[in-house]
Amino acid sequence: MEGWLRALVLLVCLCPVVLAEGMVRHYKFNIVQKNTTRLCSTKPIVTVNGKFPGPTLYAREDDTVLVKVVNHVQYNVTIHWHGIRQLRTGWADGPAYITQCPIQPGQNYVYNFTVTGQRGTLLWHAHILWLRATVHGAIVVLPKRGVPYPFPTPHREVVVVLGEWWKSDVEAVINAATKSGRASNVSDAHTINGLPGPTPTCPSEEGFKLKVEKGKTYMLRVINAALNEELFFKVAGHQLTVVEVDAVYTKPFNTDTVLIAPGQTTNVLLSAERTSGRYLVTVSTFMDTPIVPIDNVTATATVNYGGTLSSGGAPPLLASKPPPQNATSVATGFMNGLRSLNTRAFPCNVPQAVDHSLLFTVGLGVNPCAACPNGSRVVAAVNNVTFAMPTVALLQAHFFNVSGVFTADFPGQPPARYNYTGPPASMNMQTTTGTKLYRLGYNETVQVVLQDTGIIATESHPVHLHGFNFFVVGSGIGNFDPKKDAVKFNLVDPAERNTVGVPTGGWTAIRFRADNPGVWFLHCHLELHTTWGLKMAFLVDDGKGPNQSLLPPPKDLPAC
Repeated sequence: MEGWLRALVLLVCLCPVVLAEGMVRHYKFNIVQKNTTRLCSTKPIVTVNGKFPGPTLYAREDDTVLVKVVNHVQYNVTIHWHGIRQLRTGWADGPAYITQCPIQPGQNYVYNFTVTGQRGTLLWHAHILWLRATVHGAIVVLPKRGVPYPFPTPHREVVVVLGEWWKSDVEAVINAATKSGRASNVSDAHTINGLPGPTPTCPSEEGFKLKVEKGKTYMLRVINAALNEELFFKVAGHQLTVVEVDAVYTKPFNTDTVLIAPGQTTNVLLSAERTSGRYLVTVSTFMDTPIVPIDNVTATATVNYGGTLSSGGAPPLLASKPPPQNATSVATGFMNGLRSLNTRAFPCNVPQAVDHSLLFTVGLGVNPCAACPNGSRVVAAVNNVTFAMPTVALLQAHFFNVSGVFTADFPGQPPARYNYTGPPASMNMQTTTGTKLYRLGYNETVQVVLQDTGIIATESHPVHLHGFNFFVVGSGIGNFDPKKDAVKFNLVDPAERNTVGVPTGGWTAIRFRADNPGVWFLHCHLELHTTWGLKMAFLVDDGKGPNQSLLPPPKDLPAC
């Protein structure tokens, strides 16, 4: 009887509980080290449940998700549910020292959130140190039961997680870079579902294989979990139909190459229209700043048509070259093709007027560093402010009115006007430092123009905003001109995202409504730039009544 009762209790804990609004889904993430072999060498990596990539988290729209994270490794840990709105539940968002203090070794924390009004592909990842190199996985939010996709139902859905792999310990890589004051070593390979495919240094390396049947359509849920590189994704001999980005449906459009930045997700339909054979999948770097070093090893996988294998071995492999690493026209063409679906069922509620019109310069700088070999350190900044990480979580400081942790005076404009994308020699390369937040009233509308700068060099920046989706209303090359560029904004069906690329030497304009109280991180999703300080946060005040107010913190919130 005792064993039967224990089994019943376990079943109740693991099975979803049905509520009127949705289900309650329970997951357990054990953070553990595991020896893993890639590129013909073995090293210990930090994982969730011993898997790389980690397990896929499945839910439906309006489900409540509880994930118990137990830390069995020597590092502090947090998990971010990238793209989940976290309406009034900022305590579950995950960025270390922004919404919570980290889960210390031997401790645990239950992330508790509801997936409200969202469906599609997102990702989860560690949000402390550089642990997300191996601590990451997919989030698949299915539509409500009985609600179809706004496109033909695919025969099968496949999660495709893109990443990077270092043969060295990743924490040692960034620690060495921090001591030097310069950039870190680039990764040794890219991965597709954790596998690089054959490489020049390890030709026996396995690659991911996708088996398809002629005449069937497959939906690939493509996720860029890489630390530092925007990537091109391509399948030889096949067109891809984009139907969703960042868990928001798009007007379908066809392309042979997908551009996907770190933190972004893209759902594409792959029609298996060939008769037989194997077709090469390539994942390669996009970087159009010549002086920035990159990982130039292309990851490969194969699409294999069923019934093509025989006693004579595998059929020939049809390959196609990936785009050049500096294929700006390919990248721009892809981004310009994205449009929100904008139907009655899935409207595009872009703000038509704004309460806050902000201009944020995003770029690099150089500050003095007595301990660095060259006497200086490369930093990054938003509006010339290099963000200083606190030792108390900002959301806790806000909720409990703890003084001295942050100031709410982040500048809404650059401290000085200059030729932002001009020659570096004409600019002051030093930045200021501070833990500054920009305050917003509940439900106010915001426009942010993200402007790249030429300090050191112009470079693309994939910028992620926690707690919100935003609308990408415009983009261009050069310095933003409010008179000429604003009149060209798309206020009808712009792409709705949570992460957007600021083009090299250019600008991107986004709009959102501040309908989520709390403290919300905005940062470059290139981990190196985040480490250097290219980050800030919005403080959104409570509205009227409990439904517009931040919930109290959970009892098991980690202590600092």
